[in-house]
Amino acid sequence: MSDANENNDLAQLHAHVRGRVQGVGFRAFVEQCAHNLRLTGWVRNRWDGSVEVLAEGPRKDLERLLVELHRGPRASHVTDVQIEWLPASGEFTRFYVRMTG
Repeated sequence: MSDANENNDLAQLHAHVRGRVQGVGFRAFVEQCAHNLRLTGWVRNRWDGSVEVLAEGPRKDLERLLVELHRGPRASHVTDVQIEWLPASGEFTRFYVRMTG
């Protein structure tokens, strides 16, 4: 399999973003980025102050989202992004903001 095909394979990105990421528009920022990249999944605040993201789509687009997660919106300050790559589940039809969990 070539690298080009691997970059287009569908995958799932599960990320926990830490830092100043709540109360700064981080979820809306992630939602907009995901919409722009045509990804599916969700984003939510966590009770521990982090933001959790579960996104699916072509691996190359998920990697673009990951760059944005490290950057965040202007008012945020990202200190850590822990990620896990998983196989795409195909369970999502859109990207949305979930309730805090």
